[in-house]
Amino acid sequence: MIKRHRIQFPKDELTNINQDEAYFYLQGSGSDRKIRFHDYDEIYQIQGLYEQIFYDRLKCTSPTKVATILESAVKQSQDSFSELRVLDLGAGNGMVGEELKKHGISRLVGVDIISEAYEATIRDRPGVYDAYYVEDFTKLGPERRDELIAWQFDCMVTVAALGFGDIPTKAFVEAFNLIKNGGWVAFNIKDTFFDISDESGFSTMIRELIFAKHVDIYCIERYRHRLSIEGKPLFYFAIAGRKNSDFPV
Repeated sequence: MIKRHRIQFPKDELTNINQDEAYFYLQGSGSDRKIRFHDYDEIYQIQGLYEQIFYDRLKCTSPTKVATILESAVKQSQDSFSELRVLDLGAGNGMVGEELKKHGISRLVGVDIISEAYEATIRDRPGVYDAYYVEDFTKLGPERRDELIAWQFDCMVTVAALGFGDIPTKAFVEAFNLIKNGGWVAFNIKDTFFDISDESGFSTMIRELIFAKHVDIYCIERYRHRLSIEGKPLFYFAIAGRKNSDFPV
């Protein structure tokens, strides 16, 4: 049985904490340890902590939602969902890969920038991925790029990792361009990233990706990604579509 952890969310100054600045206290061993939500390297090292925070306490639904919307998109075509060769960008501890397996995906490769994510996947979900790379896609060398191209990916999935600096724009574009034209992409983004007033590089890239027709959108749905630490719903868009062309680097 996986150990349950004693977790406390901060009670003061909640209104001043942005989503990417949220943190919690891990209690025990005589003192409280403050950990940011985005300190994945620390969280993944403690078995069951990620799942307890984001799925048990904050009710995250995104792996299920993105896998479902991808399957719905592919069903609108003649392609076989189970035969897709999927690149899971920002694979983390393998929860998205596990969900894709439940939906019938057979060929699956994970990528994350931190070794702790890979180690957590091997510890908690061995066998989910056919391969798992610890790689910085902003510095992808020619040999590793050729190795990834050899997988002949026709689908890319990335969940809850876009727009807050977890996956830089350049890394997303690098992964997107590994997918063959006519392949599939599925991802989720915070609903505010579609706001025209958001001029961040990531928000601009996503709008250009869609409106410049690099992707034909098959499914898009606004949904509750998870709860905030105050218990308020955080809304995201889940998007799935078919790639038309590479994105300019």
